[in-house]
Amino acid sequence: MAVSYNKLWKLLIDKKMSKAEMRRAAGISPNTLTKLNRDEEVTMTIINKICTALQVDIGDVMEFIPEEE
Repeated sequence: MAVSYNKLWKLLIDKKMSKAEMRRAAGISPNTLTKLNRDEEVTMTIINKICTALQVDIGDVMEFIPEEE
């Protein structure tokens, strides 16, 4: 399964928040933000920090996309 964070980027637009502002609010590193930009997997701890900072649920920031065979 692949991971997509498109919902997170749309949420930031709706909240008029930059990626850098979200990174600082959630307390995540620049390297982690790079992983998110590349739709790479990050730990649940990171997802929890983002959800807590933005006061949203996990389904509001990411989704799993089934890989085609």
